[in-house]
Amino acid sequence: MDLLVSPCSQLLTLLGNPSPRRGSCQGELSIIPDGAVLIEDETIKAIGPAKELEGRVAGTRPNRISAEGCVVMPGFVDSHSHPIFARSRHDEYELIIRGTRYQEIAESGGGILSSVRAVRETSKSRLLELSRTRLARFLEHGTTALEVKSGYGLDLENEIKLLEVVQDLQKATPLELIPTFLGAHEIPEEYRSRKRQYIELVTEQMIPVIAGRHLAEFCDCFVEPSIFSLEETEQVCISARSQGLKIRLHADQLSRSGAARLGVRLKAVSVDHLEQILPEDIQVLSKSATIATLLPGSVFHLGLNHYAPARALIDAGVPVALATDFNPGSSPTLNMQMILSIACAQMRMTPAEAIVATTINGAHALCRANRIGSLEPGKQADLCIMDVEDYRQIPYFFGMNHCKMTLKKGRIVYQRG
Repeated sequence: MDLLVSPCSQLLTLLGNPSPRRGSCQGELSIIPDGAVLIEDETIKAIGPAKELEGRVAGTRPNRISAEGCVVMPGFVDSHSHPIFARSRHDEYELIIRGTRYQEIAESGGGILSSVRAVRETSKSRLLELSRTRLARFLEHGTTALEVKSGYGLDLENEIKLLEVVQDLQKATPLELIPTFLGAHEIPEEYRSRKRQYIELVTEQMIPVIAGRHLAEFCDCFVEPSIFSLEETEQVCISARSQGLKIRLHADQLSRSGAARLGVRLKAVSVDHLEQILPEDIQVLSKSATIATLLPGSVFHLGLNHYAPARALIDAGVPVALATDFNPGSSPTLNMQMILSIACAQMRMTPAEAIVATTINGAHALCRANRIGSLEPGKQADLCIMDVEDYRQIPYFFGMNHCKMTLKKGRIVYQRG
């Protein structure tokens, strides 16, 4: 039986160019006032004004969901996250508040290495239990697709353990999970004086095994001079690409390393963070197909004030995506609505640009824009109903969860109350 979501105050369809949205197109939402969505099984059958779709189903008896006075929009596509971890790092949060730099915490054995130790000590079943609870929260906030990175194992056994948790989670949650191998996240303690050998472990053992078992779709690398240089990153990426993995990079986050340019040269799907890129890097990105995925949650949480230059990127014609960067150290938020608020207030993105960045451009950053990220006939029926009358109220009323209902493949997977 068909499902009719009708009526709604605003239907944000995001109809438009099938390519990633750039420049002036970054803010095109293709809104239908007083709109409706007709769903058949897992797929969108029709969109349009509520009166038109009500007439279309006259004489039939579809299931109905009222979204009166609400905004209906595509489910959020969160294209950068690290949700599989064993413990929070709230002790480090207090150190940051007291003035300790994130790099200092990492150099003293905290940061990523702290999460690595915890994951190595935690069973697969316990990681699965912890992660299921977190993924339910994503659905409650309107996220319907989520990139999930490994990177807290840093040896073959534990990186496989993390990616197997992702596989098991996909069987246990309706949230769509896209796995990324991030073995090049940090140098583990046992290889601190043998970095070359660790890179060989990543390229010659981890990547072939993980790709051969189809445990990941993407390979990521944390590019920083003190962690992985451009040359080392390229070595990892060439190995990954030879095994059929697509490339994405943590780029120019803590320092300007030239990683964004490397990503363009390697034809990376996305380069992420970009707080330290220069105008000449933006021009290189503007001439490429690589998406700039910005992660303002980490800047906010660490108490920094140097956000990625979203306005310059958009004005130069670079397609921009936004993601939570959900992780236990620098961005412990899974609420994409809060990311919208930070992007608007601190990076001067308009609400429309930010919504494009968290839906259709996020879908492009995960190579899934052909079926998610917008509300179009033939696409997957992934949508959320926001308890606001105007889409601009989503970032305006910050720190709240406006999501009233989430649908994944035409099925209600979260309903408030």
